[in-house]
Amino acid sequence: MDALAVELNEILRGSAADRLLSDFGKRIYFPRGIIAQSAEAKKLASKANGTIGLAYLNGRPMMLPAVKHFVTNIEPEEIVAYAPTAGNEKVRELWKKLLLKKNPSLNPNCISLPVVTPGITAGISLTAELFLNAGQTVLSADPAWDNYRLIFEDRCGGVLRGVSFFDDNGRLNIPKIKAAIQEEAKKGSVRIIFNFPNNPTGYSPRADEVKALAACIYEAAEGGADIMVICDDAYFGFFYEDDVCKESIFSLLANLHERVLAIKTDGPTKEDYSWGFRLALVTIGSKGLRPDQFNALVTKFMGAIRSSVSCSNTIGQSLFLKVYGDEETAAKEAVFFNILKERYKAVKAFTDTHKNHPRLTPMPFNSGYFMCLRCNGIDAGVLRRELLEKHGVGVIAFGTEYIRVAFASIEKEIIPEVFATIYDTALSVPISP
Repeated sequence: MDALAVELNEILRGSAADRLLSDFGKRIYFPRGIIAQSAEAKKLASKANGTIGLAYLNGRPMMLPAVKHFVTNIEPEEIVAYAPTAGNEKVRELWKKLLLKKNPSLNPNCISLPVVTPGITAGISLTAELFLNAGQTVLSADPAWDNYRLIFEDRCGGVLRGVSFFDDNGRLNIPKIKAAIQEEAKKGSVRIIFNFPNNPTGYSPRADEVKALAACIYEAAEGGADIMVICDDAYFGFFYEDDVCKESIFSLLANLHERVLAIKTDGPTKEDYSWGFRLALVTIGSKGLRPDQFNALVTKFMGAIRSSVSCSNTIGQSLFLKVYGDEETAAKEAVFFNILKERYKAVKAFTDTHKNHPRLTPMPFNSGYFMCLRCNGIDAGVLRRELLEKHGVGVIAFGTEYIRVAFASIEKEIIPEVFATIYDTALSVPISP
């Protein structure tokens, strides 16, 4: 094992993070090679800097005229130069301020400076590599985003265990979730991912449910288990009902217990309507970590980034800073939010007036981009193909039991027609054997 990895592991020794690290997580480090030496030269090389693989002309990065033509009012360094491995420092600092503003109960002393990753998928995948060994279990909602299986099982060799998160009253099934956590806790550690607003169901918990989930985690930690919770907050902020908790559960978990390590993955690509920028951030939270231990974990994330994607794209980070520096951004985002809320209300109005359908049952939904329909007695894949091939309506089938409808991408005016088509088509699909 490299001496730098040993040094980081020594800093983390005795913490929950240390005990939760995967074999890869223990091995990884950030080398004092090209990137580190280039950063040092950037500060001190006053005559010539021959450290980094960038082509310069007259002291500025070379940039094709066509690039400059299409990307105006921004400097070459903000477009084509490499970004630091952990991300633009201003982006990281700004996102931390935004986290604290959006989550007022979050303790700033219990979180790291966020690390920039190329999309939330990358943030979750890097976290999995650092904290999941082959054969270890990750608890998640069932149904869940299909990429979880690809990340946790196929990529990392873990086991994704789905838990039915909802009871018959459309609330979180806290007893069932608690039982799954307690069962894993018997192994000495628990790994769980919370995704709110949930994909595919579009559900976010109420304040009492958030507290109940945190209590389940706390009880397991008090019992001696080390617990890592990934908070996949991809659609954070898209809350359409007054009783939805407006803060991430990360706010509670980051200051909950010394044995709890919380990892928040979020970013402006969805919250700020810039999906293709592939810009996300990972924030580490734990009551039991010292500043040097937070830094050690950030350094391990940097090593994981450096050894895979090297760094995130520069222009997305630069534009993010420009967007948040624009005084019209907040008002424009409010307009977009209200458009999505109106689409949600249109879907809600339809499902509320079309209850007791013999083939389709809406899963609880109150937020996000999606809603999910449980198929009763029919195959979701067959229904999907019927809708697409005969009616030109695209939905996603989750296994054989669920279809997901992204109402965020459907104009409000045609939502009643689209859902009427879905409900009518479900009646014509043959009953599954």
